[in-house]
Amino acid sequence: MERTETIGFRVRTLSVAIKRAVDASKARSGVDCTGTHGWVIGYLYENRHRDVFQRDIEKQFSVRRPTMTAILQLMEKNGLLYRERYDGDARLKKIKLTDAALKIHEAHERHIESFENALREGISDSELKSFFEIIEKISANAERAEQEHAFYPEEEPNA
Repeated sequence: MERTETIGFRVRTLSVAIKRAVDASKARSGVDCTGTHGWVIGYLYENRHRDVFQRDIEKQFSVRRPTMTAILQLMEKNGLLYRERYDGDARLKKIKLTDAALKIHEAHERHIESFENALREGISDSELKSFFEIIEKISANAERAEQEHAFYPEEEPNA
């Protein structure tokens, strides 16, 4: 199988291309926020009317706890969020956005909408529907393979 025709390779190269385009347009727009921080801010904004905890964000972005801890600590240090005591369980902290993060969110949303429109250019609604259906199937397959460790084929018995 040609490496450039593998799903993993194509998803990775697409991801890199999108990241480069986002970073370039972000630099021109003056939005002072990393892509990851922008996604977390967006998630917290969309869920601002309910209690959100670190585990919710980990699940949403399929990120492990140590990685999310580092992201949230940096965002807290940069004044984008704060943690608030949760009355239901003293071990849990609700995660809330600061006013600075709300301002970034507004600019970031405009940026995302514009970029999303650029990515969708020339792609029909039916093609987009198929794309999202395929992505869901690939994601489910990847999760199942991770759980089953099925990505290494069994060794063939000696003949």
